[in-house]
Amino acid sequence: MAVADLRGIRVALVGPVPPPSGGMANQLLQLTRLLESEGVSVEVVPVNAPYRPGWIGRIPGVRALARFVPYSFALQSAASRADLVHVLASSGWSWHLFAAPAVWISRANGVPVIVNYRGGGAGSFLARQVGWVKPTLKRSTALVVPSEFLREVFARFGLSARVVPNVIDADRFAPRATDSRSAHAMESGPRVLIARNLESVYDVATGLRAFQQVREALPGARLVVAGTGPERDRLGALANELGLGASVRFVGRIGNEDMPAFYREADVVLNPSLADNMPISILEALASGVPVVTTNVGGIPFLVRHDETAQMIPPGDPATMAAAILRLWSDPALAERQSRAGLSLAGKFTWASVGKQWAAVYQEAAPARGRAAP
Repeated sequence: MAVADLRGIRVALVGPVPPPSGGMANQLLQLTRLLESEGVSVEVVPVNAPYRPGWIGRIPGVRALARFVPYSFALQSAASRADLVHVLASSGWSWHLFAAPAVWISRANGVPVIVNYRGGGAGSFLARQVGWVKPTLKRSTALVVPSEFLREVFARFGLSARVVPNVIDADRFAPRATDSRSAHAMESGPRVLIARNLESVYDVATGLRAFQQVREALPGARLVVAGTGPERDRLGALANELGLGASVRFVGRIGNEDMPAFYREADVVLNPSLADNMPISILEALASGVPVVTTNVGGIPFLVRHDETAQMIPPGDPATMAAAILRLWSDPALAERQSRAGLSLAGKFTWASVGKQWAAVYQEAAPARGRAAP
């Protein structure tokens, strides 16, 4: 019971909810479930509620206002009932339209507010917008980031942040019971999984080019791309252009509840992103005992070590990416060592550890609130 001493506290959790099932949305769902399991009363305030009526979502400008107005009312209502507001924040317009208003509305209600800032693009965003962002953060009760990488980013702008890492549900993301590699080894190739949204920043295109080289060496190799986004059509056309055919499956958006099965079927998880912080997909792969090949961008070097818990390669380099996948496949002892080291590392991100850290943050932010039993 990581946060039993906070039983009965009322928390308004503000952030995106699926769909789509991105990293932040999945973290919100996991935090909600895990906090509630400890007796915390959680009210979710989504920043991406469906447009009503739906056609408004097709009109730029109008759609932002159409979403902001009901969000503001929902936030005001939730803050009036909460002992603490916990905001999952990110860069860009999402900060200005949703995170910043959550801070000011919470403080206007006299409610402590935690800004839980995420995203690998924080540095460039703060360089442009720190004059707008800093006054809001000064109004917050605490600034919490999921990685040492982001803590250092904020420190460069004179802002102090506390690190509480992302959480993985160890009951759901766990290694497969037996190693099924031998059962499909005659197919002469690994099963590779990319679990990222199909956006340019995640550079799935380089992942496809790397997989083409893997398949040239191992014709039985298979790739599953789990995600959706604006790059879907372009990536499908690229897969055809590369002659990958049925060796690649674009399975679309996969709900968080269904993702564990995809990890259990994979031999390698590939993260080809160009910018990142602490990718949930890497944490889930580690907890599932799957070896990881990842670019060395942003906060990833703060999370994993090359040749120990992951194979780390430079971004935009399909040849090196393919070589890393082939190395893991051709050296089962290396893959096994990396899998075991990844499982050990993943233990630091389970609720048993992370829940205690959130409990400490909540206690400091709202020391005299929510102490009555529900």
